[in-house]
Amino acid sequence: MVDNQKVTWTLCQECQGRGKKRRRLRKKVKLQYQYLLEEFEKNQNQGIAPVRPKGSLYPCLNCNGSGLISSSSNTIVDKENYPHVAIIGGGIGGVALAVACLHRGIPFTLYERDKNFDSRSQGYGLTLQQASKAIEGLGIFVLDEGVISTRHVVHTTEGEVIGEWGIRKWVQKDAQMPPKRTNIHIARQSLRLALLEQLGGQDKIQWGHQLTGLRESKANGVELEFQVNGEIRSAKADLVVGADGIRSSVRRLLIGDDRNPLRYLGCIVILGICPLESLKGVSSSLLDSATVFQTANGTERIYMMPYTSESIMWQLSFPMSEKEAKVLSVLGPKALKKEALRRTKWHDPIPQILEATQEAQVSGYPVYDRELLTPELLQTLGQVTLLGDAAHPMSPFKGQGANQALLDALSLARSIHRNCKYLSQWREARLRETVLKDFELEMLERSASKVKDSAEAAKFLHSEVVLHVGDEPRGRFLKKNDL
Repeated sequence: MVDNQKVTWTLCQECQGRGKKRRRLRKKVKLQYQYLLEEFEKNQNQGIAPVRPKGSLYPCLNCNGSGLISSSSNTIVDKENYPHVAIIGGGIGGVALAVACLHRGIPFTLYERDKNFDSRSQGYGLTLQQASKAIEGLGIFVLDEGVISTRHVVHTTEGEVIGEWGIRKWVQKDAQMPPKRTNIHIARQSLRLALLEQLGGQDKIQWGHQLTGLRESKANGVELEFQVNGEIRSAKADLVVGADGIRSSVRRLLIGDDRNPLRYLGCIVILGICPLESLKGVSSSLLDSATVFQTANGTERIYMMPYTSESIMWQLSFPMSEKEAKVLSVLGPKALKKEALRRTKWHDPIPQILEATQEAQVSGYPVYDRELLTPELLQTLGQVTLLGDAAHPMSPFKGQGANQALLDALSLARSIHRNCKYLSQWREARLRETVLKDFELEMLERSASKVKDSAEAAKFLHSEVVLHVGDEPRGRFLKKNDL
């Protein structure tokens, strides 16, 4: 296996860091397109123009699809040909973008409002799905703290199994596991730390920088203002990327909260993390650090997954008015844990897990998303764009927030690298046209279904739909039956 910390990465020249190559078009396909184009021109461009065909993509064999190869030294920063990128937000998406820029020699500065890495409690876990491949494009081939689940079980509150799937369900114990990509569960801070190690350490972030203003300058760049230790400091960049979360300062300054407000999804989430050693007297096959399980009654729903190999994370959610949800979250860990215990007098080991969870490891919040941005609105942002939760916040019920942020980061860095090198003249053509327009269209198209599905999950996971009997995810049943 590759040790992430001891390898320096550079772009694979064969695929230009994309991880994929395009096959050549067959002669027959080329001739067919040429014929259609000639006919279109003969008809004086009437009707629909034929679309130039593209060869199918296949993984690059030189880099095994990651877009990276090992190198004896860091990629040289190319300040002459690439724009300087100011990244606002040092969370998963922001650090991932910085890493992707580092591998491509794109100059950047990464700003974070927190004073340091541990300023805020960020103790919840993530499930890497599509992004379990994308992180290889960021130089992370091994996640030492990651846990792979091989079984997913759904129960009624009495403990009756009404659904089960995963590798262990479909493959006999003595059979060879298929080479199928699996979900990786990892603590958010562990993934963030792995990304920072790729970046070269925590000192690569400009900590304690709260963005207070930004405006395009006459010199074709963007001027920024930060509050740092009570003082105002200025900076400048060619491109600004807001990766600063659901309550993004970049988004608020340029779009405003009224134009595209937070949308309450009608429920609250209470989270907790429990060490397995606190459950020594509890015997359950659900506590094997490789099982994800959920229990529901049509109103409340609890979801439990491995947090590390030695702890489990739980997520209880239920409908509640926005006002009540805000009040409960403000009351803090003690009130949140008490409410969670009151609502989950269910089958073992749920009560035991919640009871053993320390109050310091409990948090809760009302669930929000936003209406998806439009390309037209993004076009007004000039040399500024958004990614991750700043661009398309969504509920946590489909586990897509971090996945989409990682994919956004890699997509944007690849777009900058592809469209800004050498003779691209991006300074004259403006980054919005050369880089941002295509990136944003791809991001919005990819994330639209995720935002929609996550919002729908906030409803059906707290309804009778969740109680149907079937060995499949609850949302899949919903789509199959068009409910």
